[in-house]
Amino acid sequence: MREFLVFCLLFISVSCQPRASNITKADKSELVVAAAANLTDAFAEIGPRFTNQTGIHVVFSFGATADLATQIKNGAPFDVFASADTTHVDQLEREGLITPGSRALYAKGRLVMWLPSGSNLKVSKISDITAKNFERIAIAKPDVAPYGEAAVESLKAMGIWNEMEPKVIYGQNVSQVKQYASTGNAEVAFIPLALIKPGEGTYIEVPEESHKPIDQALGIVKDSPKQHAAWQFLEFLLGKEGQELLSKYGYGKPRVE
Repeated sequence: MREFLVFCLLFISVSCQPRASNITKADKSELVVAAAANLTDAFAEIGPRFTNQTGIHVVFSFGATADLATQIKNGAPFDVFASADTTHVDQLEREGLITPGSRALYAKGRLVMWLPSGSNLKVSKISDITAKNFERIAIAKPDVAPYGEAAVESLKAMGIWNEMEPKVIYGQNVSQVKQYASTGNAEVAFIPLALIKPGEGTYIEVPEESHKPIDQALGIVKDSPKQHAAWQFLEFLLGKEGQELLSKYGYGKPRVE
């Protein structure tokens, strides 16, 4: 009788354990990527391409870079972090929250000043926004969004920040900033070139020499249980097809470190 009970307990214990094949399947089925808002349109195309090649479905969580980094520090269940700068990935790496060796540059962003379709305002240079017709200037919060930081830095370099600051309305991220201009809550917005669709309004590229390079880095979240799938996503994004797709959306080649 005693031997029979022991056998039953062992059977129950083994049958309750997750099967290795199921774990592998779950690991490959879905990947959660925390991505800076400037990547919204580019990743909408890159995600399905990656899935077609690997069978791994990607779920993107878009937001301001600093907000996403804070979520990772607080244990958010992300597998990959694609930042709009290098600072936040480097900080997470120093804190031991990024898988060693996974940190890499994947793109160089381009900042533009954008007027939405239907605007009757005309500009030929950035400083034209000092005209009285421009009452509201939309910029992402510079303390959480690298493109917002670059916009403020550029306006300071041009000597017009003090004049423009009272007109600035801040968005939590660049997608919200674009929405402000699209809905008429601002006449002009400083946003990534990557968020502008062909024929969608007019824009002037902000001179790169007026702000720090917008180098964008990514890394695998160390606590992610899907390390293999995460590496596959990195390899795709850094590979030929991924880089061509990013270029299509206006990103430059990342510098060689």
